[in-house]
Amino acid sequence: MQEFIEPPFDALNASGDVPADYRAGFVAIIGRPNAGKSTLLNALLEFKLAIATHKAQTTRHQILGILNEESHQMIFLDTPGIITPEYKLQESMMQAVSRSTKDADVLLHLVDATRLADEERVWNYMRSSGKPAVLVINKVDAAKEGEVTAIKEVCTSVFAYRAVVEISAEQHTGLDELKKSLGEVLPLSPPLYPPDQLSEHPVRFFVSELIREQIFLQYAQEIPYSCTVTISSFKEEDKMDHIHAEIIVNRDSQKGILIGKGGLKLKKLGTKAREQIEQLTGKKANLQLFVKVREKWRDKESYLRGYGY
Repeated sequence: MQEFIEPPFDALNASGDVPADYRAGFVAIIGRPNAGKSTLLNALLEFKLAIATHKAQTTRHQILGILNEESHQMIFLDTPGIITPEYKLQESMMQAVSRSTKDADVLLHLVDATRLADEERVWNYMRSSGKPAVLVINKVDAAKEGEVTAIKEVCTSVFAYRAVVEISAEQHTGLDELKKSLGEVLPLSPPLYPPDQLSEHPVRFFVSELIREQIFLQYAQEIPYSCTVTISSFKEEDKMDHIHAEIIVNRDSQKGILIGKGGLKLKKLGTKAREQIEQLTGKKANLQLFVKVREKWRDKESYLRGYGY
């Protein structure tokens, strides 16, 4: 398994024989909900780093993933889908988008080829950042005749993109052309992270995300959007990790739905999440799940800060 955390790295002193034309920088993946941003990040890294489901707003945090290639290092910033926020959690999500666009060297604007190019909210973030952008039209394998051309014409008439690339993140097509186009826009720079580092987030962050992914996959309606997950205890051993995780809900009725009759739903959730965690870490996991009620946590800044938003 590739490393998630490394000691401080002085890229300028440790870069060694980096070619003079080597490029490195940050690429913010932005777009509307369900455009396929997390699926694209995982496809580019050839590793499941970001959770991805068929439901909108699965991503809540900025997810950093590092791609190392011979001529460049791309540090991708996966971001929540751009929406008009309705409560403080969503405001925090949109702040993550703003930070990503400001931190990035290049913007990757991902557009779904199967729906109308209603991208005005995204363009507003792009204009305010002043950063160069590459238009990436995703899901071209599912688009009807003429849809891709129409989206390309609309988007390029509004914004001056450095390049336009057509891909299918799910089918892993067009990714080489995408990496080439992004690499040409990145600044000349030695690598910013060690060559074997995949992300800067700790493993326990990804564990909490995998649990939250299973909530999105196994529960309907408002339940996934009313929950967050925190890791209260993470003890590593050579052959097994011992993990205590808390699932936070908005009200008591949601706690009952999560647990299910006789605890069967929570048990199924724990089993599926444990399987994903073991794939991530490469060893056994003893996962214990607890459900707690924190009324209106999505609208209380103290809770949001405590839960990492």
